[in-house]
Amino acid sequence: MKILLAPMEGVLDYTLRDLLTRIGGIDLCVSEFIRVSSQLLPASVFRRLVPELDHAWVTPAGVPVLIQLLGSDPVALGENALRAVEMGASGIDLNFGCPAKTVNKSRGGAILLQDPEEVHAITAGVNRALAGRVPLSAKMRLGFHDKSMALENAQALEAGGVSQIVVHARTRLEGYRPPAHWEWIARIREVVSVPVVANGEVWTLEDYRRCREISGCDDVMIGRGLIANPFLARQIKRGEQEIDPDRRWPEVLALLLSYHRMVMARLQARHVHGRTKQWLQMMKRHHPQAEALFALLRTERNPGVMEQHLARELDRLRAAQV
Repeated sequence: MKILLAPMEGVLDYTLRDLLTRIGGIDLCVSEFIRVSSQLLPASVFRRLVPELDHAWVTPAGVPVLIQLLGSDPVALGENALRAVEMGASGIDLNFGCPAKTVNKSRGGAILLQDPEEVHAITAGVNRALAGRVPLSAKMRLGFHDKSMALENAQALEAGGVSQIVVHARTRLEGYRPPAHWEWIARIREVVSVPVVANGEVWTLEDYRRCREISGCDDVMIGRGLIANPFLARQIKRGEQEIDPDRRWPEVLALLLSYHRMVMARLQARHVHGRTKQWLQMMKRHHPQAEALFALLRTERNPGVMEQHLARELDRLRAAQV
């Protein structure tokens, strides 16, 4: 089985991909989407969102990174897909799942699922441009308002030439609210012949096992679950039992401090505090200690001061363990 790290705009960026893939268990990363309108984008846009392209398209830990494109113009998407391939991309992924209103208003992401014919036209256009040079895959939700066209959209993707479909088992209207409808992934698997990857509401090893049983998919894509618990992919791969969050918290805090320092080195100072707080806030689901630490840092904007707080707290925890 394979575990894919989900694309999450503004969250799962290069730095977090780097850190999470060092832990182990992740087989493939999909980049944040690159928005394509009607023009060929400069190489700098690809390099900014996917710096791994200068390192053989793998993270420092050696995990491959797939580039994701978002848009509705088959010609422009095809041209940009070719540019990515010329820069060394080993595959192209298309976004039919983004729920953001700003993206949907510009005919990108999940809104396209209202018209399976357009889904097919976009996919087929990119597939023609690629001419078999690299695999083409896609990520979709179950629909926009409802699930009535879920099967038709999956079939449209396959007919358009994708070699794999990741299914986020919710509609755009359902957003990220539980449950994820894994049974619909099983229905999609019945009507397409290409591999299907399950996505949505996998937070624990037990969630993965239930998802596999219901959806029939061995392969899974995880986003928020890996942010809340950075060790989840490794636990799933090894079948490890859940470690008590209190015992694991010092190790998680050490990761957060490393992340903060990596972001300090890679981003302008004014952007650092937001990234660190964002990850810390998403950890609260798995680690109650994150809530108290977030409250302490909520109003702090100085990266150096935040680093001092994190380091002191980590030293305190390690001293208590001795």
